[in-house]
Amino acid sequence: MTVLLQINEIRKAYGAMVLLDDASASLSDDQKIGVIGRNGAGKSTLCRIITGHETADSGTITRNNTLCLSYLEQHDNFKPGESALHFLMRTTRSEHWECAQIAARFQIDNKMLEESVRSLPGGYQTRVKLAAMLLGDPNFLVLDEPSNYLDLSTLILLENFLLNFRGGYLIVSHDREFLKRTCDHTLEVENGQLTLYPGDIEEYFEFKEEQFEQKQAYNRGIEKKRDQLQAFVDRFRAKASTASRAQSKMKQLAKLKTIEIAHPMSTVRIHIPPMESKAGIALSCEDLSIGYPEKDVARGISCEIERGHHVAVLGNNGEGKTTFLKTISGQLSSKSGGYRWGAGLKIAYYAQHVFSILDPEDDIYTYLSRESAEGVSNQDILNMAGCFLFKGDDVKKKVKVLSGGERARLVLAGLLLSKSHVLLLDEPTNHLDFETVEALAAALKGFTGTVLFISHDRTFVNLVATRILEVKRGRIIHYPGTYEDYVYHLEQVARGEETEPLDVPRPLPKLTAISSEKKEAPVKKSEQKAEIQKTKKAMDKAERRMHHHTDERNKLLEEIAKNPLHYSQERNLRLKELQIQIEKAEDEWCSLQAKLDKIQKK
Repeated sequence: MTVLLQINEIRKAYGAMVLLDDASASLSDDQKIGVIGRNGAGKSTLCRIITGHETADSGTITRNNTLCLSYLEQHDNFKPGESALHFLMRTTRSEHWECAQIAARFQIDNKMLEESVRSLPGGYQTRVKLAAMLLGDPNFLVLDEPSNYLDLSTLILLENFLLNFRGGYLIVSHDREFLKRTCDHTLEVENGQLTLYPGDIEEYFEFKEEQFEQKQAYNRGIEKKRDQLQAFVDRFRAKASTASRAQSKMKQLAKLKTIEIAHPMSTVRIHIPPMESKAGIALSCEDLSIGYPEKDVARGISCEIERGHHVAVLGNNGEGKTTFLKTISGQLSSKSGGYRWGAGLKIAYYAQHVFSILDPEDDIYTYLSRESAEGVSNQDILNMAGCFLFKGDDVKKKVKVLSGGERARLVLAGLLLSKSHVLLLDEPTNHLDFETVEALAAALKGFTGTVLFISHDRTFVNLVATRILEVKRGRIIHYPGTYEDYVYHLEQVARGEETEPLDVPRPLPKLTAISSEKKEAPVKKSEQKAEIQKTKKAMDKAERRMHHHTDERNKLLEEIAKNPLHYSQERNLRLKELQIQIEKAEDEWCSLQAKLDKIQKK
């Protein structure tokens, strides 16, 4: 283990707001570090100080002579007409074969390397930048919120690369799943300080909870002892025969000290104002084509989505997810065909850059009041502002002094107060921390209206989505499996264990609401046969996952048996994860078998 970076008593403030206050930590070449902390805690500032893009007010960053630092550029510097290969060679001064070798790790083939980098889909442009980051043969990486800019396929490729990367790295991310899979250390930025814990994010949260509970228990014991001593003193100090004993107890009482517990950060709970739920069709698309005057993005979109569904719109960057949402929101005209919203539906649209249209002279409270539906109370407005980290006098701040992230959160808060029947959300989790992401997911999960959303955050999608639309190669298709199936397929493709099938154009089926109150309609023989085939296919997938994870587990166990004295934390963590995945696949297979039995009895 070699210490590559030593952070020594760093202090950084912006006016009266102190982000880092004598913060210190040592970062080594074998540490895979996930950085966590509330929005505005100073995570990105710490990264910029480490990479040299910003200077600290005081303190130092000591860099080892062997440090070769690389970071993911958030902005591109592609030249007009420049090929991907030329960009890599120009910016890294690497040879042709070196560029091709690294690019291949991100599934960029020779044909793509020769194409104009700006003509590539957004996800592949990011892959080119990742390749550039790695061509310098770094031994330490800094990634600030990569999940804000990477699609799921690219994130999985990056995940696989990081798991095999021999150096150290620092990753800021609100994607809990990404950090859990790639990091074995956790660095929390909180109250100006840095806490480096030798364990993953789940272990760190458990540790923090245990520490908090232990301190509380200790303090309760101290308070109880104080009460007992005070009662003794009060009772016996007036009597001459016991006065000396009472005096002794008073000395003991003075020595009792509780442990100072930092003020716990409030738990985020987001409440979406209730609204009347109705049955019926929310959205109907018929042979819809979307795109721009100079370009078609997707064609032949036909579907019906019933009210109450929460639909995840997934796919690689640049495939047309945002174009689809912009079209059905009315922000962009359709090219042909049409779509229709259900009668009386109020639709709210959250775009990634919608905050740019805010009035800079509005204050936070004024904006939220104007966006709120009739009947929303002042307290509801303040509560929602607090959920998005605008507390106390913060609601008096003008929009013009807010950062981009704060403006985005403000718009999202206003949208949830609007009592809209349909929410169209394009990457709503960007700029939100773990707790707020999961609180938003919990609120949307209980939302009785219709939601169509784009997100690459696996935890968020898993919590919210009831259906999946996949945008790929000019088509928008209904993905028949679960979100876990979808992620598993992408992981198999990333490992080269599966290939992407050619898409066969097919219309989207009607997405019907599920209600336990309605009686099931009789199932026709053809429908029954299709349902049996679908269930058996899902069972086969679950069984393949089960065997795949079992084989990997057995290989690790064989390694341990051959060399029992060799300890590997990474291997032990992987064994634990594999056991969880095996049990999950077994449970899924059993559930599907029960479902199959039920269908066959009809």
